[in-house]
Amino acid sequence: MTRADADTDAASAAAGTDPVEAAIEAFRSGEPVLVHDAADREGETDLVYPATAVDPEAVARLRNDAGGLVCTALSHDVAETLDLPFLQESIDHPLAADHDLAYDERSSFSLTVNHRETFTGITDEDRSLTIRELGRHAADPDADAFAGSFRAPGHVHLLRAAPDLLDDREGHTELGIALAEAAGIEPAVVVCEMLDDETGGARSPVDARRYAARRDLVYVEGADLVAAFR
Repeated sequence: MTRADADTDAASAAAGTDPVEAAIEAFRSGEPVLVHDAADREGETDLVYPATAVDPEAVARLRNDAGGLVCTALSHDVAETLDLPFLQESIDHPLAADHDLAYDERSSFSLTVNHRETFTGITDEDRSLTIRELGRHAADPDADAFAGSFRAPGHVHLLRAAPDLLDDREGHTELGIALAEAAGIEPAVVVCEMLDDETGGARSPVDARRYAARRDLVYVEGADLVAAFR
């Protein structure tokens, strides 16, 4: 354990805070949480928001402070109801024929969408509208209403969670949806990888913990979420 890890753990212990419970409570309050999947998986920390809590300021934080791809993950049941495909299975092109991943068996990517009331779809205002409306539709999914509200392609990437969540897969998609379920909110979350401006790689867990501590946000390990929610 590094000094930064020890300091963070000591602070949490002193405050009597369990990181999983703190993450659940943060989600209930509409606050973002930092989730590190695992060193032997992607080895990335994602900034994760409840979809319905995403406003323009949140999109600005995601692109400036995180810097990865801003995606909205939906539960398997919601994706099934809305007839959202896995993108790889929908592409009739040689590029999709061999899609081996070093860290997983498959990709979670589905369609890209914009809400029909957006203009270009890429601005902070436009993306936050699309994301919030995705969260609203996830609460009461209806395929016809969904098609009337969104168009594809767009600027918000959709992800499909595995049917049995963490029993099937331990990616940020499943970790985020499991966290939303535990918090009793809509099964729609935004995930975005935190990148390091100096190295160009993933932000290290140590740096992610420091970021969380500076901004009074919750940092939680994927392994702790798996242990709590499985």
